[in-house]
Amino acid sequence: MATVLAFHAHPDDEVLLTGGTLAKLSAEGHRVVVVVACDGAMWAPNGRLDEFRASAAILGAARAEYLGYADSGHGPVFYPDPPGKTRFARADLAEAAGRLADIIREEQADLLLSYDARGGYGHRDHVKVHEVGARAAELTGVRVLEATVPRELAVIGSAVLRALRLARFTDQEARAAGTPGSAITHRVNVTRYAATKQAALAAHLTPVGGKGRSARLFRLAVALPAPVFAVLAGREWFAEPGIRVRSRHDRILL
Repeated sequence: MATVLAFHAHPDDEVLLTGGTLAKLSAEGHRVVVVVACDGAMWAPNGRLDEFRASAAILGAARAEYLGYADSGHGPVFYPDPPGKTRFARADLAEAAGRLADIIREEQADLLLSYDARGGYGHRDHVKVHEVGARAAELTGVRVLEATVPRELAVIGSAVLRALRLARFTDQEARAAGTPGSAITHRVNVTRYAATKQAALAAHLTPVGGKGRSARLFRLAVALPAPVFAVLAGREWFAEPGIRVRSRHDRILL
């Protein structure tokens, strides 16, 4: 059995990007550890770490850790650091990677799940996850898979979400998101674990009960009939740096 460490930016990212994969790995007997960089205080003044821990437990994680940084926000405004914390996007790379590397070594992790270089859709904290994860991998030698989405699917998905008034991503932003399908090395069928993924998403009470487009999208995802959610969220994707893609078929992670 292996130890898999999933490194994420904010509470709920662990579900949205890798929830099915983590549930699958846990069910197969692997040790799953989830580390979140930020506390989620952009959504809730007291943070969302309790929601994160509840979600991680539903996914079967044996350990859930907070790296100690504050959310940086997304958009043109980059707020000053809050008292006693550094916004993750401003964090010293060596320091943040050192913190993550310490957990990787402590757990003797076999695999690190991180983010693609774009951070999915360009969020500054997501990009930082990629940078910190890559540096921590250099320090420890752990194998890395970068969570991503096929760029072609991102273009279609953003158009649908705009039509439903659930997101504002432009075609230009969507065409820069994720990873080209030809460069994705691992496609994971998590349909069997979709109900667990949906339950973990529902544990994030702050966005589910919030206001705005993102909150409406969360509520819709949680309220969908399980078979529909499984169709929409039953695949997860990863790219392994330095691996040449030879096949479009599913490949095992471990």
